[in-house]
Amino acid sequence: MATTHPTEPDTAEPATEPEPWKRRPETRRPRQSQRPRQTLVWLHVLTSVGWMAQALALLTLLAVGFASADQDVRIAATSMAHVLDTSLLAPLANASAFTGFLLSATTAWGFFRHWWVVAKFVLTIAALNVGIFVLSANLNDAAADAEAGAVVANPALLVGSALMAASIAFQAWLSVAKPWKRTPWSADRKPPTASNVVFGAAIAAPLVDIALSVAVGFPAPAAEIVVLIVVLTTRTRRLATARRT
Repeated sequence: MATTHPTEPDTAEPATEPEPWKRRPETRRPRQSQRPRQTLVWLHVLTSVGWMAQALALLTLLAVGFASADQDVRIAATSMAHVLDTSLLAPLANASAFTGFLLSATTAWGFFRHWWVVAKFVLTIAALNVGIFVLSANLNDAAADAEAGAVVANPALLVGSALMAASIAFQAWLSVAKPWKRTPWSADRKPPTASNVVFGAAIAAPLVDIALSVAVGFPAPAAEIVVLIVVLTTRTRRLATARRT
């Protein structure tokens, strides 16, 4: 008769999950600070408000010069309007447009992904052209007439400054409300956010140009143009690389 032996218990230890405190921590890419981007947004808001304020001040001076029957008041108002345009309005307009373009180029908003951004882009270009070709050109002639002792009222100056202030106010509403849908050519993948080095250059450029404009006596957006060209070139290459991957 065969004898049977009792089976030995299985001594193999079951697989267990490691304790939470013994697990290796996941390696994550460190997030960059949001301060530089927030500072650029703040600078854009600050210069945009300043641009609109100077446009309203310009409109006020031109309206006083247009309505006054006193020749001395008309000459003084026109001369001050020219100084205001050259010393404050134009540098703030350049800084506002530059920071707005850089926010589109360095963040996921992009230039043509949302209709409200497209509207702001078009209105900014239009306001800059009004400032350069309507206001500044005519104010130069009006200032020369004022120095000669005669001021001829130019309605184009009043209309141009009023339209500029209204355009900036409407852009402020667009930034807050963000109306409308995405554009039909909006890509599903969001553009990557730029590094803090780029945000730092975007913050420094308008400050340098404002100081330069004060020093030379006329608008000189040299640093802003250089930074904008470099950022747009880099962004184009980065987006082309992302499409191929």
